[in-house]
Amino acid sequence: MPLDRPLSVAIAGAGARGAGYAALAAAGGTPVTIAALAEPRVGRRDQLASRYSVPTTHCHDDWRQMAGGPRLADVVIIAVQDTQHVEAVEAFAARGYDILLEKPMGTTAAECDRIAAAAEDAGVSLTVCHVLRYAPYTVRLKRILDSGRIGEIVNVQHLEPIGYWHFAHSFVRGSWRREDTSGFLLLTKCCHDIDWLGYIVGRPVRAVSSFGGLAHFRAENAPEGAGERCVSCSIEPGCPYSARRLYEVGLREGGVKRYFTSVAAEELTEACVEEALASGPYGRCVYHTDNDVADHQVVNLEYEGGTTASFTATAFTPQENRSTKIFGTRGQITGDGRHIEIYDFATDERTLIDTDAGGASAAEGHGGGDAGLISSFVRAHHEGRPELLLTGAAESRDSHRVVFAAEQSRRSRQVVQL
Repeated sequence: MPLDRPLSVAIAGAGARGAGYAALAAAGGTPVTIAALAEPRVGRRDQLASRYSVPTTHCHDDWRQMAGGPRLADVVIIAVQDTQHVEAVEAFAARGYDILLEKPMGTTAAECDRIAAAAEDAGVSLTVCHVLRYAPYTVRLKRILDSGRIGEIVNVQHLEPIGYWHFAHSFVRGSWRREDTSGFLLLTKCCHDIDWLGYIVGRPVRAVSSFGGLAHFRAENAPEGAGERCVSCSIEPGCPYSARRLYEVGLREGGVKRYFTSVAAEELTEACVEEALASGPYGRCVYHTDNDVADHQVVNLEYEGGTTASFTATAFTPQENRSTKIFGTRGQITGDGRHIEIYDFATDERTLIDTDAGGASAAEGHGGGDAGLISSFVRAHHEGRPELLLTGAAESRDSHRVVFAAEQSRRSRQVVQL
């Protein structure tokens, strides 16, 4: 049923993603109030509470406090650490909140099953943040494919160029560097790529194989003279993975790197960045951390009906958009997250479409995907239009099962049947 008042939103976890989603919800055209916050970092919590006029009584330093009390909002955006997703979903679903859950859904297939079951048992809506589905680029691409413009899809090639300094920040020094504290690379970084491929192809996966591993960011690959920290390293000026270069440039020049600097340092000040480099995890040498996630991986997918896809994720690229080639029986599509080029076999003509909606990185909003997701989520619950949500709990659970099957294949070096 449509609401005759603003949609009330609770934020569980006000890090980069949670705070970003809150900002998009508050700035959209649909009436919204940010009604409650849970964030352990006092400075960030107080800043957001002031910005959105959240009552002090509705501000918590732990999401469990918020979930354990009376229901404070219509919906909750859960953006806590990955390992806490299942517990958080079960708690908020039991209180009757409709849920927007940051990806990945869970860290194991069993957790994803529990999350889907919790939403179903409580009778609440659960939407995972598969932001790539909501980008204007994807909306246009899906429309073209569904029109039959290139015939039946036979094969897809898809590349996720993570970017060398993005990888160093998030997956060598950062929160997603270890499988035992977050998850494996394909899950934490690329689960929405696997979901996106399934959405584009439009069929379930029936078999998967995968290869990859941690090739470079290891102690034995450290250059001679490399120190434990970039601030005290003799070779730092010539190192492509220098933390000093990344975070000092982000502070000084802004742009995408400022987003990563805001994650590394408590505040965007010279003193806080210096402290982060000297003593925080983001100042460590990339060859002397405790990381263990893969820095490159390939996945081969076979869908029902025989369509195949190959997916590559790699750290060793510039920071740039994903790129895709889709091979059909009547033509080919080449895309880069913004441009779509259609080649027609019957006419030999090329058609170029520009779907520009901003940069495709997380810091830039995933090419409009973040805004599209939040707009759809808010409108769906304010206007009573669930059809605006492109995935439900069961569909996200199924796409995550493909991810876990791919990781099983990588480890066993065997094809996994679904």
